[in-house]
Amino acid sequence: MISSLCLEQAAGYTETMTHLSCSFGRLKATALVLVCAWALSACSTKQAAPETTFVLLDGSKTSTSGLKGQVLLVNFWATSCISCVAEMPKLVATHQQFKARGYDTLAVAMSYDPPAYVVNFRDTRQLPFKVAIDNTGAVAKAWGDVKLTPTTFLVNKRGQIVKQYVGEPDFAAMHQLIDKLLSES
Repeated sequence: MISSLCLEQAAGYTETMTHLSCSFGRLKATALVLVCAWALSACSTKQAAPETTFVLLDGSKTSTSGLKGQVLLVNFWATSCISCVAEMPKLVATHQQFKARGYDTLAVAMSYDPPAYVVNFRDTRQLPFKVAIDNTGAVAKAWGDVKLTPTTFLVNKRGQIVKQYVGEPDFAAMHQLIDKLLSES
């Protein structure tokens, strides 16, 4: 499965290759094609979710391995991110729709987000899922050096990342994928 991020990368690589083939000749363009093919090959395979420990707002901890056996959505967000705040009600609705079938949501606030803001956001919005704060940035780094928010990962029951979204996902398509993943043994 090729993620939307990989398709965006492929489009960028194609544009670069076209420019290089015109500017620098076929040899360099061929070398670039090989490098791009190698880089994109990782996009088509499911990779294991990184083994990380999440510190929840109540001080408790949960880990990636402790969440295996269920479909998990990991959302990197910030209270200062307008699109993160806008998509949060849809994440709540998704959580409510699928939680009884073995689905969980983990919202990870970025390291630059003041903890008091995150607690206030969770409490005033009555978020029904786990909320962690990445105080050191280590969690975002482990999950591919996440810098853009929102960034969302969908993890299957075996602990493999099956989809990464940068920006707000297409929730209808994501719901279909979650339904499919929940049906898998």
